[in-house]
Amino acid sequence: MAPDDYLMMSGLQHFCFCRRQWALIHLEQQWSENQRTAEGHLLHERCHDDTLREKRGDLLTVRGMQVVSHRLRLAGVCDVVEFRADPAGVPLQGQPGRWLPLPVEYKHGAPKQSDADRLQLCAQAMALEEMLVCEVPRGALFYAETRRREWVDLTPELRQKTQQTADEMNDYFARGYTPKVKPGKHCNACSLKALCLPALCRRADAAGYIRAHLQETAEGGVTE
Repeated sequence: MAPDDYLMMSGLQHFCFCRRQWALIHLEQQWSENQRTAEGHLLHERCHDDTLREKRGDLLTVRGMQVVSHRLRLAGVCDVVEFRADPAGVPLQGQPGRWLPLPVEYKHGAPKQSDADRLQLCAQAMALEEMLVCEVPRGALFYAETRRREWVDLTPELRQKTQQTADEMNDYFARGYTPKVKPGKHCNACSLKALCLPALCRRADAAGYIRAHLQETAEGGVTE
């Protein structure tokens, strides 16, 4: 598989949130906007403007940097990579000295309890390590709602979970498999709710109707 055929790295966040959502977007090419996703796109458009590159002293900020991981079989774009001058760093084309990268992923909303955002950030770091041949021990998540960074240590456990999730995504994609899910509270925040749930709900309502009908018949509550 060539890098151009790799799955999108941003899909890790979708996959962790809901495997069915990921499959509808990345396998079936279905998408629907809501206010949350529209605001998120506006935030990322500015982050991905690769003309916004700036250097201030020992800090070089690069936006919209394309990355690829052959190990994960994923490719994507980092919102921001901050390179800090460090003798233990790596050389960069067109820049004197040596630099250490730190990926920063921008998110609309607030921090999540799940690892969805951390997995995406970890995949970016693993890709940077492959591409630049260096170590990236941590990264940061910036949430627009709190206006604060959440520092993330890229532990062996998080890296293993990222690898396992990427492997599962690639397996689903190879099989063309769209999983079924049990509707829950998380569905209310999903822009694909109207596309995803009607069929599931119809099946659930039909099953419930049949069970209720059989119960009423057994109790003698139905008359002809």
